[in-house]
Amino acid sequence: MEPRRLKIAVKNVARSFHSLEGDRVDALANVNFEIEDAFSREGRDIGEFRVLLGPSGCGKSTLLRLIAGLDRPDNGEVLVNDHPVHAPGKDRGMVFQKYTSFPWLNVADNIGYGLRINGISAEKRKEIVSQLIQAVGLTGFEKAYPETLSGGMQQRVAIARTLALRPSVILMDEPFGALDAQTRSEMQQLLLRVWEETASTILFVTHDVEEAIYLADRIFIMSAHPGTVVEDVQVPFERPRDLNLKQRHEFHELQNYVLGCLRRAPGNGQVRVSV
Repeated sequence: MEPRRLKIAVKNVARSFHSLEGDRVDALANVNFEIEDAFSREGRDIGEFRVLLGPSGCGKSTLLRLIAGLDRPDNGEVLVNDHPVHAPGKDRGMVFQKYTSFPWLNVADNIGYGLRINGISAEKRKEIVSQLIQAVGLTGFEKAYPETLSGGMQQRVAIARTLALRPSVILMDEPFGALDAQTRSEMQQLLLRVWEETASTILFVTHDVEEAIYLADRIFIMSAHPGTVVEDVQVPFERPRDLNLKQRHEFHELQNYVLGCLRRAPGNGQVRVSV
């Protein structure tokens, strides 16, 4: 039997901050979970889609920043691909809720920015950027600047820019939280379609129960602060998925179960049932 291949391991992680008044705020306490590499029945590396679900303020974004290498834990250890995380790295890409395109670069140049600073030739950059623009539905907007784009289109740019370097782990911090319901639904479908063509592992943060179930293979449910993982819920629905899944009785049953887990978790906070 082959040894397990862990993409992400979080071991006994704790993180605290101090408020403006000088009070200690425990954001995370004793967080533990593992995400293994996933393979198809034929042995093809297909990645896995995990969701961190919890009430607002439970430390989900803090945990994502620790995995990204943008922050350090007070205690415990974070590993990606069996290596301790001490700083950002090319093996991890991150998509934020706030749009992060460079305003002075057009769509094509934003997507190709990481490729350029990593020394990829102009010819290869052009090929990769062209493929990604088509994949995320931005054909015809190659020369447009971020200020002329809608929120959904700006997140398409961010997703394409992240995918350009083909990271083995993609971290997404409520990337659709600021979008209207229709655009949010469209972006969920886009993300699933693009992700299924890669072998990346996605760790996606949300406080929306419906979104978590629709996207995830497994859901890590977190308690309110100090945040910790209180349950690991398997999502049994096959892929590919479409919007009709959200209308099925089994979907609503799982939604009620997850809401029950959140209610039983210690602490207080807000979650969203649906878009």
